[in-house]
Amino acid sequence: MTTFKEMNLSAPLMRAIESMGYTEPSPIQAQALPLLLGQNTDFVGLAATGTGKTAAFSIPLLERIEGSVRGVQALILCPTRELALQVAGQIDLLGKYMNVQALPIYGGSSYSDQIHGLKRGMQIVVGTPGRVIDHMERGTLKLDNLHTLILDEADEMISMGFKEELDKILSAVPKESSNIWLFSATLGREVRRVADAYLTNPKQIQINTKEVLSNTVEQYYYITRESNKPEVICKLIDAADDFYGIIFCQTKILVTELSRYLSEQGYKVDSLHGDKSQNERERTMQAFRDRKVKMLICTDVAARGLDVKDVSHVINYSLPRELDSYVHRIGRTARSGKAGLALNLVTPSHQRLIAQIERVTKSKMKEGVLPTRKDLGAKKVAAVVEKFKGQKFFQRAVDVMGDDWKEALKDMSAEEIAGRFLCLNFPEVFLDKEPTKGHSFGQHEERAPRRRDDGGGRRRFGGGGGDRRSGGSSRRSSGGGGGGGFRRGRAEGSSFRDRK
Repeated sequence: MTTFKEMNLSAPLMRAIESMGYTEPSPIQAQALPLLLGQNTDFVGLAATGTGKTAAFSIPLLERIEGSVRGVQALILCPTRELALQVAGQIDLLGKYMNVQALPIYGGSSYSDQIHGLKRGMQIVVGTPGRVIDHMERGTLKLDNLHTLILDEADEMISMGFKEELDKILSAVPKESSNIWLFSATLGREVRRVADAYLTNPKQIQINTKEVLSNTVEQYYYITRESNKPEVICKLIDAADDFYGIIFCQTKILVTELSRYLSEQGYKVDSLHGDKSQNERERTMQAFRDRKVKMLICTDVAARGLDVKDVSHVINYSLPRELDSYVHRIGRTARSGKAGLALNLVTPSHQRLIAQIERVTKSKMKEGVLPTRKDLGAKKVAAVVEKFKGQKFFQRAVDVMGDDWKEALKDMSAEEIAGRFLCLNFPEVFLDKEPTKGHSFGQHEERAPRRRDDGGGRRRFGGGGGDRRSGGSSRRSSGGGGGGGFRRGRAEGSSFRDRK
């Protein structure tokens, strides 16, 4: 099927899809929708986040919902509150002409609002495992009439420590009258075990098995000492035409210290980590979406599930220890066929890891060349030429110049005068710097690399240390998952993809 119109969707749902500007399904939608629309079946869908999985399960789910029946008919489990909110938002858009909405329930928000929504008889609940269990134990969430359970980003839920919670929820699902749809970017041992234990003769599809990363992302690595990394990051930011990106660190401490350092250098920066409250996170994310903040410093866990468009750069302060983390990190950029840059800071002792990443991701990473001081100076000077020429009120400044100014300028050329003012405006580029021994923070950022299977089927190839949950205050309400889109978008942009 090449268009949504060929799928015989209900008129209200088709109207919603068209109002969102989509006409053509992405590969996972093209394969999953005929299976899920046509029959009651358990299902396993393997594809990266960003390829359209949310619509792949939301569209057939909405066709299953009985609008006249109150109570929970479908439950969608997500690893993080951000992803839960995003999925609920997409269902609301698709279901707006069907009068169907989703209720998000997650840690860090009011129980009373969630209980009120459940009492109103909401048919679709989207939640994080911990908060879902809380409501089940309180008796406020009943699964008696459930006909569809969806596991979104199943591999991420397991890697974040939700294995026990998943088992408890899956065991409570009415087996005879419900179907389970499992969506995941990878199929490690633990994900396969869940599928084998709880799914019955599932239909299975797998998209883009030969590609792990988007083919529109360019990857570069820069060999540097640990103590030089903050200065290297400043050079990479300054060299970009319009930096709008995410910088990943391994620990909350490093996130805080790097954020403070970059703020002191004059950059518009904020951070995400597990010590921030939900309100603080939401304010930070809104500022980032509005581009009042041009860069976010994040831990892996805190950044999972971020819903941000057009991220131009992802910087890895150090290489993560797990391949999946690397794929999810750089999948924040180069979405829906757009170009993006993934920049990796690598210490000499970890340079060998680059070949391992290239091998398992089937991609090539180029060695980057840091811009020189002269390069950055030329870029900044060129950027202000039009603004300089556009000054309309320069005569007012001339009129207030005293004889001291006239005496100072009389023997100077136009180039010298301009040069002196540029030095005043960009002292960090043109003035001599004091010798520095580097920065003390982050000295222990990287641990000795390990390569093993961690029991969940996730390949480790070494890299930075730190607790993989360091960005989350608890596993029941930690931040959410992501990955990269695998398909180059069409020129018209008509492909229906997850907009994370």
